[in-house]
Amino acid sequence: MVATIQAGPGCPASPGGVYDGHVDPTTTAASAATTESATAPAADAAPASAAPAPATASVAAPPRERPAADRFMRRVLRVPEERRPVPESDTHRIFGVSIFLSATRCLLSYIVLPIVLPFLGLAKGVGPWLGIPIGVLALYFDFLGIRRFWLADHHQRWLFSAIYAVVGAMVFTLLVVDLVDLVG
Repeated sequence: MVATIQAGPGCPASPGGVYDGHVDPTTTAASAATTESATAPAADAAPASAAPAPATASVAAPPRERPAADRFMRRVLRVPEERRPVPESDTHRIFGVSIFLSATRCLLSYIVLPIVLPFLGLAKGVGPWLGIPIGVLALYFDFLGIRRFWLADHHQRWLFSAIYAVVGAMVFTLLVVDLVDLVG
């Protein structure tokens, strides 16, 4: 028995209509039982190390055709096409760390350094010395976060890339302001 998989109403597909590799477990169990009963005599005669018959071979997802924008971003972020996606839990952890660093940088720039430190009578001019290293670290983690979402082939990678881009633009602006304050 040979099973063909077509993207359509009975088979989950990506938005482009291409089979995305997810298989319905109920369909798989039924087809596996049917396949086993149809190939049981042949399986007894074949050695355990022999390659499985074409009817029982696992179905690999066809190569995914990506839009031009996806291909461009993957090339910019140096995300290889043949790499297996990273776990989403790692992706969300990196997102949390990078957003935390960016938020810390913004809190320092807008609340702690201009309001709290002068109120306490502490010296002015420490802002750039604190802001520049935190800003550079935040931008680095923002880049890692974007790349991680693309490595995971996360279904919301464009949304999170836009969030990272906005946060990164704010942090970069603060970094430039700190550099100008430090130099000038």
